[in-house]
This record gives sequence, C-alpha cells and structure tokens, in this order.
Amino acid sequence: MKENGTGSAAEVSFIFDGHAIAATAGLSLLQAWSAAGLPLTENVGCMGQGVCGACRVLVRRTGERLAGTALACETQVEEGMQVAFVDHFPADRPHAYDLRTLTDSWTALDQIDAVFPEAKHCRHCGGCDRACPKGIEVQRMVNLAAGGHAFAAAELFDHCVLCNLCVAACPEHIDPAHLGQFVRRMNAALTLRPVDLIMRLREIEEGRQPVDPDAPGANPPVRL
Repeated sequence: MKENGTGSAAEVSFIFDGHAIAATAGLSLLQAWSAAGLPLTENVGCMGQGVCGACRVLVRRTGERLAGTALACETQVEEGMQVAFVDHFPADRPHAYDLRTLTDSWTALDQIDAVFPEAKHCRHCGGCDRACPKGIEVQRMVNLAAGGHAFAAAELFDHCVLCNLCVAACPEHIDPAHLGQFVRRMNAALTLRPVDLIMRLREIEEGRQPVDPDAPGANPPVRL
C-alpha cells in the first residue's frame, strides 16, 4: 500500500484478470475495475448491491496458498491481491417443472425427488459450502431438500444470489443453486404472498410505480 503524498486515501496495487491496477483503498473490486477504465460488458448486474451474483471472482490474497470465491462488488481491494472473474456457466441439465403443481405439501418429497433425483447422491464433500461467497450452508440445504424438508431448505437458501459457484463445485452435478431456487418457489407456492409485494405489484399495474429504463442512473456509461 502506498501513500499518495496529498493527504488523500492510500493506493493499493493488485492484479485483476491480468491487469495491474492501482486503486484507492476502500474501493470494491468492481469499483476499482471501473475506475481503471476497464469495460464492464459482462460479469456485472446489480452494480454493487450484492444481489445478482454476476460478478463472481476467484481471489487469492497475499500469503494465502489457495484462492477463494467472492463477489467483486462486495470485496474491497487489498495490496497484492490476485483476482480473476469467473465466467457464467449454465447448469448441466434443465430442471423442468410446473409452478402450478407446487401446491400440495403432501407430495413435496416426491416432487423434489422427481425434479432433482441427484440430490440424494450428495457426497458430503463440502465443496459447495466452500464455493459459496455468501456463506450459505449449501450442503445442509441439499440434504434437507433431499429429505423432503422443503421449508427448512428454502429458509437456508433465502440469501442465495444464484452465482452458480456451488454448481461448478458439485462433483455429483446436483446444481444446488437451482435446487435451492426450486424449494424457495415451492415454499412460496404453499404460503401466503407478502403483502408488500402484493401492494407493489398493484402499484405497477395501476401505473403508480412506472418502470422507466431511461431514468437517470439506469444506464451508467461504459468506459472503454
């Protein structure tokens, strides 16, 4: 870390996707990438809210032998970091289901087993837990879902942002992120809808909450 001699914040130097970057301390990795004038044409979505999972990265810090996973919008720059974006990848196979059928809790176990039969083959290797940048107990969720405990599994996956890093880590191709999404949808189908969501949808339908794709700030300029 270097002081810039002007009384302003110090700078840290690190490597990001092969680019040597000097960034102001305190910036997130995503902010540092943009401030360096590098294009944000992929690996970005919510621009810093940590809710879309698009900016998944591998990070190796100084003194560490192994790289860990993180979201670039939530991780601050550090001196000597080595960072690489992880490209998007789909699940190995589609998991087709009809949301209208997820209404009978008596059949929850059968429905989970029918859509995600591989879930019961979990090796308990812990790879999915280590891959999750949100610290979710992914393996526990998989085991709960495989046992038909849809509500408990859905609650564990409440903070999943579908970054798909657990999908890449699973040797049994269980696609945990998509299993978590499935049990969350099942949970929603079997319970009352949140009143704030109902009211917001009503506002949109009545034109009181217009969606303006050209609103100020909705399309930040891409720096090339």
